[in-house]
Amino acid sequence: MLKAEARKLYKEKRQAISSAEKVKLDDLLLIQLQTVQLPFITFLLSYWPMEQNKEPNTHLFTDYLEFQNPELIICYPRTNFHQHTMQSLQTNDDTRFRKNEYNLYEPEDGVEVNPPGIDMVFVPLLACDKRGVRAGYGKGFYDRYLALCRKECLKIGFSYFEPLDEIDDASLFDVPLNLCVTPTTVYVF
Repeated sequence: MLKAEARKLYKEKRQAISSAEKVKLDDLLLIQLQTVQLPFITFLLSYWPMEQNKEPNTHLFTDYLEFQNPELIICYPRTNFHQHTMQSLQTNDDTRFRKNEYNLYEPEDGVEVNPPGIDMVFVPLLACDKRGVRAGYGKGFYDRYLALCRKECLKIGFSYFEPLDEIDDASLFDVPLNLCVTPTTVYVF
């Protein structure tokens, strides 16, 4: 399947999920995440889920990791759509978030953490395949950012659906996931 086809299909599949079912699926994703022996991390780059796209509730997963490691420093992305760049900003309980012109919640300010300093990234996706190649929203922000991270940086995606067999138009610039958490299992790539 091509990325464009996967984007269209999985956007439709997500929209068909009821609110009650989404809450259940998010809980199942959290349960699966809790089965993974994760390394100790200092810096996590998470993201604010877009409600209109019915993205998995990453707040649950971030809160769980912070409970496990109260010293965890949680970062959120801030994007520059004109330069096609993304940066990670440290956040805390006092951080104010604002919606940008693309309906993405981003921190208003914060200390930037350079990509090599990030230990784990929650990577948004619409679908992924059995090799860890993902179909995101098509702008390439995360692939460009992840290419700057250390090789050891753990890249985790969350999906309500099982991986596709293969995304046919993967490119050399695609940075694959290490793990994809689904409601029934965790795929390791």
